[in-house]
Amino acid sequence: MKYGFVIDNRKCIGCHACTTACKSEHDVPIGVNRTWVKQVEKGEFPNTRRLFSVMRCNHCTDAPCVEICPVEALFFRDDGIVDFDKDRCIGCKSCMQACPYDALYIDPETHTAAKCNYCAHRIDIGLEPACVNVCPEHAIISGDMENPDSEITQLLSRQQVKVRKPEKGTIPNLFYIDADEASLNPTATEKPDDYFWNSQSLGVGHFAKEAEKMAFSNPDVVSAIMEASGNTAQAGQLAESGPQRSVDVLTKGLGGKAKLTYNSPDKGILWGWEVSTYVWTKAISAGAFLVPFMAGLFGLQQSSDITWWSYGLAMVFLILTGLFLVMDLDQPKRFVYVLLRPQWKSWLVKGGYAITAYGGLISLLALCAFMNWQIPLLNWVTAGVAGLVAVYTAFLFAQAKGRDFWQSPTLAIHMLVHSIMAGAASFLLLGLFLESLASWMPFLQNVLLATIGVNMLTMLMELTMTHPTNDAKKVVHMITSGRYRNLFFAGVVLLGNLIPAALMFGFNVPLYASISGLLVLIGIFFTEKIWVEAPQRIPLS
Repeated sequence: MKYGFVIDNRKCIGCHACTTACKSEHDVPIGVNRTWVKQVEKGEFPNTRRLFSVMRCNHCTDAPCVEICPVEALFFRDDGIVDFDKDRCIGCKSCMQACPYDALYIDPETHTAAKCNYCAHRIDIGLEPACVNVCPEHAIISGDMENPDSEITQLLSRQQVKVRKPEKGTIPNLFYIDADEASLNPTATEKPDDYFWNSQSLGVGHFAKEAEKMAFSNPDVVSAIMEASGNTAQAGQLAESGPQRSVDVLTKGLGGKAKLTYNSPDKGILWGWEVSTYVWTKAISAGAFLVPFMAGLFGLQQSSDITWWSYGLAMVFLILTGLFLVMDLDQPKRFVYVLLRPQWKSWLVKGGYAITAYGGLISLLALCAFMNWQIPLLNWVTAGVAGLVAVYTAFLFAQAKGRDFWQSPTLAIHMLVHSIMAGAASFLLLGLFLESLASWMPFLQNVLLATIGVNMLTMLMELTMTHPTNDAKKVVHMITSGRYRNLFFAGVVLLGNLIPAALMFGFNVPLYASISGLLVLIGIFFTEKIWVEAPQRIPLS
């Protein structure tokens, strides 16, 4: 048994009855949808055509959302339906990054992920999904695709069908008859900015309330929306009357001149500053151990104060890493589920255990140093775990199949190099205060110069190598020529790499070396911010 959907675009009239039925059946809050109707207008007047396409979870045979979910909140049923358990969900939003079809959302009431689950509760008692029952044109067909007598099997055997993004290899079980590429491909059409619900400005999950206050207490925002709806007289009064009043009035006054294009709201940046910062602190924590470990391999003597600074930096920034990681969750109290209810295919689970093991090993090394115990093998094991802590995020991002730019094979090198850069930069900063580091300065400078060179080469490869998809190419354009251009060239390339290299290469002064270390750390942070944010600005539906 294997359930699937067929959407017959020859019949769909864009009435949105399926959306309404789904919301009613599952009590879906305003602003998010399990199923929705995407509307695209094609051609030029008078030769135009309006296309309607029903969008929802594709119930993929190889669903990336199930693989990346760290706590088995998403799972396969025996009948092929991809279902979810909101009581397990920790709100990490990994599934939303993994889904190429923008099918998942964070419920603003439960703060957990949700999506179309094929009305599994109805299937279990012999009923069809609510959207199928309500469709007035029988444009949505559901059923068992392995039953040769079912309507869906017969349609699939007689009609030419398309699926969304077959190149992702997810094997979708949602098929379209008479589908148009302009409707199925989110990058085939430009998204206009002149209608109210084109952007989910209220945010998702734990960002929602704060974003609402920011948006609707801003007179400029209110005035812009009122002008779009042909009503400017009340803009100032509404802004002064508070956020809720603005929401109430504006949502009623969007008729008139406003042109609406129907699609799912833009969910914005799902992994925000917390994720960028946690990748940065994680790099410093791993590098704080890896750089002294490398120094030992080169025969440099390590004094006790360097040892304790190494352990201290590693532990402090590891704690900060865990803090930012938990802060990003929409259900932070459930973070322990990652360790107690693990789904081992997820790199978030592997990373969680690596961070835990790394913290335990650093603590054990600190105990050994305090007791003067010599266990050389322990250093090698800790170095291996530190390397895993440094790079595991690259494999987590690779599981986010919805974001093409993160599929770069050089991302693991990128993160390992950043860890060594961050470690060397941190000790160069400490050189201002620790006299015992004086003999290490040439080593630290050479390590930083070498890693800056590798880092520049890695970024060059990431940005110039041939990218297989338009989405990845758009991210590259965004970084090199678009909204991140100034931050990338000024903050990353110049401030974070070229100037530090020049300071260390041209001046043998400890102060300049420390300034170089500070600039490198700032440059790494800017890099992580761009690499995390930019791919999320590409629409998925």
